[in-house]
This record gives sequence, structure tokens and C-alpha cells, in this order.
Amino acid sequence: MAPPLGDIAHLGHVELLTPDLDGSLRFFTEYLGLTVNGSQGASVYLRTWDDYEHHSLVLTAHETSGPRRTALRASSQEALRRRVDGLEAAGHEGRWTEDEPGLGPLYVTTDPDGHEVALYWESEWYRAPDELRPGLKNQPQAKPGHGVGVRRLDHVNYLAADVAAGADFHQRLLGARPTEQIRLDVGRITAKWLTYTNKSYDVVYSEDRTGSRGRLHHVAFATDTREDILRAADLALDTSVFIETGPHKHAIQQTFFLYVYEPGGNRVELCNPLTRLVLAPDWPLITWTEAERAKGQAWGLKTIESFHTHGTPPLDQAKDG
Repeated sequence: MAPPLGDIAHLGHVELLTPDLDGSLRFFTEYLGLTVNGSQGASVYLRTWDDYEHHSLVLTAHETSGPRRTALRASSQEALRRRVDGLEAAGHEGRWTEDEPGLGPLYVTTDPDGHEVALYWESEWYRAPDELRPGLKNQPQAKPGHGVGVRRLDHVNYLAADVAAGADFHQRLLGARPTEQIRLDVGRITAKWLTYTNKSYDVVYSEDRTGSRGRLHHVAFATDTREDILRAADLALDTSVFIETGPHKHAIQQTFFLYVYEPGGNRVELCNPLTRLVLAPDWPLITWTEAERAKGQAWGLKTIESFHTHGTPPLDQAKDG
């Protein structure tokens, strides 16, 4: 039986590994406009200005790049308990930890591809210091006056050896709804988009053509407008941030986007989803065929292959090196 819809409230934060912590930190603070909100050991905690929680992103020094943890907030303590019980009954046993500031206990497990997933409920609401206090009381923090000024963490896109298995983990055990997918002529699912909210997607799985496991395609941050994406491209040129492709538009999910790389080697998407929401409770899963995907992006740009990175295939982006 599928879990109740709404047991998972939203995507909380993502932890990225980086072999260049100083460079990555400059990218996310000076270029994207995130705010540092503490550090602990080899990790630095950063937040987008419209996040109500302690942090939106964790950067951790490591010999490789790639994902370490994706954290999902439950909608209540009871919902967290239901999801933990369901995971353990299905053989996805994990461990409890309290290793992140601003959060209570996290239940840490892995998806079938080896990506670390943490569930939690207790969360400390952010209170801005005087120098970051917003002019409007319904905003957690003042908008940054520099960089792109991204509003929120939008989604994470995993590379996976088995897309269907990863997507099934989120759908069957955590209650995500699939919104769109790509199916090849042979029947294999090579990408799938899933949501926990009324946003059209929070988590994506893309086929890893190297056959590797536990790697990252990209992490995405949302801007207020499409014009912000164009400005982000100009700022990238001014600050020597590597642009992989864009500004352009995805056919799937209709997102206006820019793909860049941060100095640690992780791909970052800047996106403006045009406030596209999935409001229908009976939203049908949209399937794109191989022929439809061969047409490329919405305006004809060739689709970015999942194994492309800045210069060479991302063989260094293993989960733990």
C-alpha cells in the first residue's frame, strides 16, 4: 500500500561534497547570493534568503565532488514515524543521528542507487540577525544585494543506474507523486520527475550512462523571474563561472534554466519554473517517447547528456569517492 500523501512536507536541504571548499563557498555566497549560517568540522551551512529553516545547502570538504545527503522534512512527528516504519518494513533500514545544527533527529537511509536520504521533523525556524532583518515580516531574511539572489532550493536531480528503482523508492515508500517521465522504445525508463508538494517536481532521477551508482546530475535553485536567469548568465561571464548550456527552456516541466558548474565540480541549475504548479489531485503521469526527446529542448537545443560535465565525464562524482 502506498503511504499517505503529505507525510513528506518538502525538500529540506542538500549536502554536496567539494574538493575546493573555499572556491565552492565563494560561488554559492558571492555568485548565487546564499548566506553562511554556521560551520561544523569540515562542513559549512548556507541558506537561501526565503528559506524558513536553518540551512538550504551544506558544503562539505572532501576529495571528490558529488552528493552526500538529501534531507526531506516530514509533515509531523507521526508522519516521520510512519515513514520510518514503512522503510524498515521494506528492508530500507537506516540509523538515527543528530549531526546537523538547527535540526532534531534525522533518520538516515539510502535509496536503491546508494544516495543518502534523511528524514526529519524537528526544525529550528530561522531568526535573522539585525543586519539581515527583512523589511516585510512574512519574509525570513532580507533579499541579498549581490549575486543572483536565488530564492530557494528547488530540486535535486540524481544520476542512477536504475531510474525506475530510485523513483519507486520515493513514490512507494515516501509518498512522492510522479509527474513526468521518459520511456525509450525498448520500455526502459531513463528519467522520472516526482513531487512532494504542489510544485511540479522536487526529486528527479536520470539514467547514468556510465553504469555508476550514487552520483549527482545537478542541484537546482529557483529565481523569482526569467530575467534573473538572463542576469545570472551575464554575472557568470563577469565572474568566470563556467556555463555549460543556456539560458534555455526545458520541454519537460517547462523550466527556463541555466546550467553552470561550481569550482568543486558539481553542476548547478538556476531555474525559473514560471510558477508552474500541479494542483490536480488526479494529475496524469506524462510520458515522453524516445522520438519526442530526440527533438531536444523546447526551442530545439540538443538535450544535455547525463554523463557530460565540464571537460570530462564526472567519474570523480562518486558518492564517497
